[in-house]
Amino acid sequence: MESTNKLLRIADVSRITTLAKSTIWLKVSQNQFPKPTKLSASITVWKESDVWKWIDDHFQTSASLAKGDFN
Repeated sequence: MESTNKLLRIADVSRITTLAKSTIWLKVSQNQFPKPTKLSASITVWKESDVWKWIDDHFQTSASLAKGDFN
């Protein structure tokens, strides 16, 4: 995926990752998902490139575990 500087709201992140909004927030709190940036009291965003990197990293890890590559 081409890296961009586009900013995504929670609904966009949910659509791209197919994760529920509550799951995204849980993963953020557990340091398992990129931290968002607060633009204002009511606006929180993620960099699109961070979300796509998380997806790429997540699938690389999943593929390694499926093959039994635990190193």
